[in-house]
Amino acid sequence: MEFITSGVCARKITFEIDNEGKVRNVSFLGGCPGNLKAISKLVEGMDAQKVVELLDGNTCGMKTTSCGDQLAKALKGAL
Repeated sequence: MEFITSGVCARKITFEIDNEGKVRNVSFLGGCPGNLKAISKLVEGMDAQKVVELLDGNTCGMKTTSCGDQLAKALKGAL
């Protein structure tokens, strides 16, 4: 799946949700490479709903959203 982000440095998030509801193969296009690679590794294999609970509403600096929040929005839309 692909999600076009809004309000963050990353431009796009690609990901999969497997048949068991687990998050797989998260990849961000743009943004802070080290942090986003870390998020991708940390959420790999996690229940998608749990990732939403953890990341939904997180902000970045003065922004009202963050790359993690955008991932939560993408997963919510996919669920």
